[in-house]
Amino acid sequence: MPETVLLGTEPLRPEQVVAVARDHSPVAVSEAVEKNLAATRQHIDNLAHAETPTYGVSTGFGALATRHIPLESRTALQRSLIRSHAAGAGPVVETEVVRALMLLRLRTLTSGYTGVRPQTAQALAALLNAGITPHVHEYGSLGCSGDLAPLAAVALALMGEGEVAYRGEVVPADEALKHAGIEPIVLAEKEGLALTNGTDGMLGMLLLAAADLRKLLDTADITAAMSVEALLGTDRAFAADLQALRPHPGQALSARRMWTALQDSKIVESHRGPDCNRVQDAYSLRCAPQVHGGARDSLTHAELVAERELHSAVDNPVVLSDGRVESNGNFHGAPVAYVLDFLAIPLADVASIAERRTDRMLDKARSHGLPPFLAFDPGVDSGHMIAQYTQAAIVSELKRLAVPASVDSIPSSAMQEDHVSMGWSAARKLRKAVEGLNTVLAIELLTAARALDMRAPLVPSPVTGRVRDLVRTKVEGPGPDRHLAPEIAAAEELVASGAVLAAAQLEV
Repeated sequence: MPETVLLGTEPLRPEQVVAVARDHSPVAVSEAVEKNLAATRQHIDNLAHAETPTYGVSTGFGALATRHIPLESRTALQRSLIRSHAAGAGPVVETEVVRALMLLRLRTLTSGYTGVRPQTAQALAALLNAGITPHVHEYGSLGCSGDLAPLAAVALALMGEGEVAYRGEVVPADEALKHAGIEPIVLAEKEGLALTNGTDGMLGMLLLAAADLRKLLDTADITAAMSVEALLGTDRAFAADLQALRPHPGQALSARRMWTALQDSKIVESHRGPDCNRVQDAYSLRCAPQVHGGARDSLTHAELVAERELHSAVDNPVVLSDGRVESNGNFHGAPVAYVLDFLAIPLADVASIAERRTDRMLDKARSHGLPPFLAFDPGVDSGHMIAQYTQAAIVSELKRLAVPASVDSIPSSAMQEDHVSMGWSAARKLRKAVEGLNTVLAIELLTAARALDMRAPLVPSPVTGRVRDLVRTKVEGPGPDRHLAPEIAAAEELVASGAVLAAAQLEV
């Protein structure tokens, strides 16, 4: 049974978000939080009955903020807000993204700064625990006044409206709620805004991408070491004394991992000494720690931004501890959007350098004795030629995905929301880029494993040998009459699952 994630006084940790999003860990709201929500809600109830209008409580929204809404129309106002904002289009986004978004909105609701009732927060927790996933569409968020359309789709399901995924089927929300024993929520003053004003979608995708990229960058160090070995490269460029001359922490870690992976390699030892005619290796081999390390340091910065956002209460207006309800701009997605875009750049470069190493192993003129395209029978079969084409196509796409979304802005809401972050768009393209890097590294893994086999009777290092043996066991090597697509798919699974890292047993 997965450990329950408690929404209490402490901020959520990134791994908790991933656990709820991917592993369906249950969530719970602490008693202390419920008491705080009830106390904060009293401030909203008082303002709701006051003669002076308060934005978000007794007025319209956005460009209609100056209109005072009579008490008898407030419930209709909240319902109308959610229905009108749940206007997304395009394909339905992934379950893990929606679950992360739901948990992160719940996190802000339970902060006590939004003014929602305790039962509204509990209903959202119940939705998560029941495995009910509202249909959130690809398009609809500008990443500014919250991820409005995506979050409104979740709020719509809380009201018992719209479509949801439940137990493997697409069903009406009211049907799923009834089956799960959840009473639909009738939203009170301020709750419509509280459920929709947040950076939760883009933050959720950042946290999921960061978790994947940590694993992929570790994998890239291993596949690069295998390629260096297969290409009769040297490990000397990765030595600690050389790396210390440029003390970037990510570079040092990648170099140390590659150095460790190549120790006791009979292939590397075979070309040491005065008879070696190699002066220095190509950049794609020698500079791998600099590229991988730069990506690591970029990811560290992005994780710092994500951690700060996890400590934030993003809503507008917010309810302060003294009862004041204040408008603010904390919902703007710029801080998150920038790092989502930033990560797409080093990700594309890590994929690009991996593709260059792969191509080098397939080129008879540069592979130092390997057969053309690593073919069993060159001329009769093409070996890994088209696998590298696949890498090249993906790398080209990753370069396009590295073009930032956050430099754009499209004014909306009658020019009230006249500058937006496009953070949701940055997050969507980053998810696609992470998937592309996974495939590029899987192809380098396949190619390097095959090249190491072709260096027999020389034996690879213990680390790279274990990884190569994993590929032998899990991926059936293609012969001249077999196609590579199933092998690439199997290698993708090895990379994504962490099996490569487990086989490497590389602790540095």
